Amino acid sequence: MIVADHLNKHFKIYETKKGLMGSMTSLFSAKHQVVKAVNEISFKIEEGEFVGYIGPNGAGKSTTIKMLSGILHPTAGYVEVGGVSPQKRRKEVAKKIGIVFGQRTQLWWDLPLRDSFDILKEMYKVPDAKYQHFLKLYDDMLQIGNFMNTPVRKLSLGQRMRGDLAAAMIHDPDVLFLDEPTIGLDVNAKTSIRSFLKEMNEKEKKTILLTTHDMDDIEQLCSRVIVINHGQIVLDGTLTELRKNIGLPSVMEVQYRTKPEIGDMVMDGIEKMRWEEEKLVLQYDRSVLSSPSLLQEVTKWGEPIDIQMKEPDIEEVIRKIY
Repeated sequence: MIVADHLNKHFKIYETKKGLMGSMTSLFSAKHQVVKAVNEISFKIEEGEFVGYIGPNGAGKSTTIKMLSGILHPTAGYVEVGGVSPQKRRKEVAKKIGIVFGQRTQLWWDLPLRDSFDILKEMYKVPDAKYQHFLKLYDDMLQIGNFMNTPVRKLSLGQRMRGDLAAAMIHDPDVLFLDEPTIGLDVNAKTSIRSFLKEMNEKEKKTILLTTHDMDDIEQLCSRVIVINHGQIVLDGTLTELRKNIGLPSVMEVQYRTKPEIGDMVMDGIEKMRWEEEKLVLQYDRSVLSSPSLLQEVTKWGEPIDIQMKEPDIEEVIRKIY
């Protein structure tokens, strides 16, 4: 559904000197540096995939989204969405995609939310019956009916974001590009938006590419993660594969009825043991020591009353990559 082949985007930053004379001189200066915002990126995203596209600020995430949607033209390389180039046939691609930029809105600021939807309906030539169907669907899923007649400038951030999501989907696109859609939202608003996106992906089979700094978004929504840094892909795989590739240990927490008796011989694969809030915390390498084997061992040390298994947090994964 989405193809990026050796994608590059380079920007020329011209030198600017201080002061009025410096500014005048800079107008005629050819001195500049080239910033490689995106550098030789290649990936394919299949129909119905939900992919997290993550990295630190300035990594090239938003630049990639803008090239995929046709807003920017690549310096080199090739982009395809639904078999069509967004640079060569932008209008055709616009009908296939929906875009949400968390820090910008496509809604008309002084108009009621309903008017923004009506304008988008006419822009995309959505039939009346289909338009009414989608309005009801998004009202059911995003609860936007209560503020449909409210000017956009008076909406809360969570309400505006729900409105932006509905606006991006009003023409029933196959692909959804999301750039920080949950930024600044409270817990309830995030939960509502995540539920909507999950349903769009699982039931409507929408292909979704999500950039975010919220690791809960990644954990709860994405089946695959592409990690980008300094304009280049660092890792590409499932969360499980990412955790495994960078070697973060799995964790077992064991609470005993009485203090356990741990022998001098510690099993291979156990990397660390420590006491934390009356629990024994063990970090272990699952490629060396299986969870059932470790579980069998810890029950020999004493009588467990509670055992919890934990995988490395995605924030730890990203922190270790960078």
